[in-house]
Amino acid sequence: MKIGFIGLGHMGSPMAHNLMKAGMEVTVYDVMPDAVKAMTADGAKAASSVKELAAGKDVVITMVQTGKQVSDLCQGDGGVFKNIPSGSVFIDCSSIDIVTTKALHDEANKLGLGMLDAPVSGGVAGAAAGTLTIMIGGKEDVYKRAEPILQKMGKKLVYAGQPGSGQAAKICNNMLLAISMIGVSEAFVLADKLGLDKKKFFEISSNASGQCWSMTSYCPVPGILENVPANRDYQPGFMAKMMLKDLRLAQHAAEAADAPIPLGGMSAELYELFVNQGHGDMDFSGIINLLSSK
Repeated sequence: MKIGFIGLGHMGSPMAHNLMKAGMEVTVYDVMPDAVKAMTADGAKAASSVKELAAGKDVVITMVQTGKQVSDLCQGDGGVFKNIPSGSVFIDCSSIDIVTTKALHDEANKLGLGMLDAPVSGGVAGAAAGTLTIMIGGKEDVYKRAEPILQKMGKKLVYAGQPGSGQAAKICNNMLLAISMIGVSEAFVLADKLGLDKKKFFEISSNASGQCWSMTSYCPVPGILENVPANRDYQPGFMAKMMLKDLRLAQHAAEAADAPIPLGGMSAELYELFVNQGHGDMDFSGIINLLSSK
C-alpha cells in the first residue's frame, strides 16, 4: 500500500508515523523542511512537490489547517487530483468548512477518484497513540476500502454518512467541547472564590451530575489529573487558535442552516479574546486563565 501524506504538524506527524509502523510505504510532503527531515530519518520517503507525492499512490491523506489549503493542494495541474491514479482514494483529515469539502467531493467524483472527509478528535496524545476518533463522510464503499488505513491511525471509526458528514460531526463536537471546557473552568474559578478546595471540588463534580470529559479526562486545573496540558503550562494538546477556527466554522455552518447556537457564539467570543491576548498557541484548556483573571 503506497500512501502519500501531506501536513506534518502536531497531529499529522504522529499519524504518518503510525502508518509507517503498520508497514505501509509512506511518502511525505510539508512546507517545513525540518518536519520532512524528521520523518525521512524514521524511514519515510520525501517528495519535493505535491505532484511528485501524488504520483503512483493508492491513497493520499492531508492534515492541514484550512479549507483553502486543502483546496489548493487538490486542485490545479500540480495538485493531488490531477496526479493521483484514477480509482485511488483521497482522505482529508483536516477540520475545514463543509462547503469546500462538498465541492472537493464533487470534483473527485467527476475525476473517478474516491474521497473521504475524515476529521479526527483526540489531540496530539491520541494521534501518537493511534487512539483517535475519526468521523468519516463520503460514499460507503470508499470508506470500506479505506477502513484498514484509518484503523492504523484511530481506535474509534464512525462512518457518519454522505459527503460532508464527517466535517459536520467534527464542527458540532468541537463546539460542544469548547462550551463544556468553559463551563468546567467557570465552575473551578467560582469554587475557588467560595473557598472550596480544588481537589475536593473535582472529587465531587467528577462523580456528580456535572461530570463531563472536560472535567474527568482533560481537567484545566493543574495538579489534579496526570498527563494533561494543565500540568505542562498548557502546552498543547489542541491549540486555542485551532479551537477558535472550529468555533468559527460552527458559526458559519449555523448561519447557513439557520440553527441557533447562542452558547457556541459566546464561546467563540471568549476564545477570540483569549487568542487576541497572545495565547493562540496555548492549549484550549488554558481558557481558565482568562476566566480566573477577571
